[in-house]
Amino acid sequence: MNQCVLDEQRFAECCQLLLQQSQRLKDGWSWESVQGSEEGYLKKTTVRSVTVDSRSLWDHCETENLGAEADGGDEDDGLPSPPESGSLVLQYEYHVVYSCSYGTPVLYFRASSLEGRSLSLEDVWRSVHPSFRARLQRNPLSTISLQQEHPLLGQPFFMLHPCKTEEFMRPVLQDQHRRRPVNYVLVWLSVVGPLVGSGRSSHLFHAAAPSG
Repeated sequence: MNQCVLDEQRFAECCQLLLQQSQRLKDGWSWESVQGSEEGYLKKTTVRSVTVDSRSLWDHCETENLGAEADGGDEDDGLPSPPESGSLVLQYEYHVVYSCSYGTPVLYFRASSLEGRSLSLEDVWRSVHPSFRARLQRNPLSTISLQQEHPLLGQPFFMLHPCKTEEFMRPVLQDQHRRRPVNYVLVWLSVVGPLVGSGRSSHLFHAAAPSG
């Protein structure tokens, strides 16, 4: 079988091996089955503090309050001053879904405040450290699509587009395959995960590698 192409059965097998490693490392990945279907996906949810221009979220909040102000409420009634840039606690949810069209895994994600307010793509980029953000924006793999429907859940998610996946996985897997069998999903996740901050995916890869 071509090591650079992934079928659905092999995707599921790779995911189960990844989950075993994740459980040992307490890395937080789980398998979610779709009700009434044999399909499923990997899922991870993290909460972390980031440095972000929180005024962008404030603007979103004020937009939601425009209707109330238009109804005759006092402009300054109960409204605090806009917050400055600083630390903000956000929740990130990551899904790894198999794409039949591309024959590859696809990373879907969304982010929100702890109050449940969804972040825009611009806010997600602002939550990335400036020095790392510049490198990501030049990276051909970091093609993040605007929110679209999750193929299994029908909910809006951002997606790391898989158009370059086969291209960048080919040399990685060919090199690894010369030495030992590899887990396609684990290798792929160790590369794309850091692009959207999905935790310590590379630690799973290094922990799974045999010593010697």
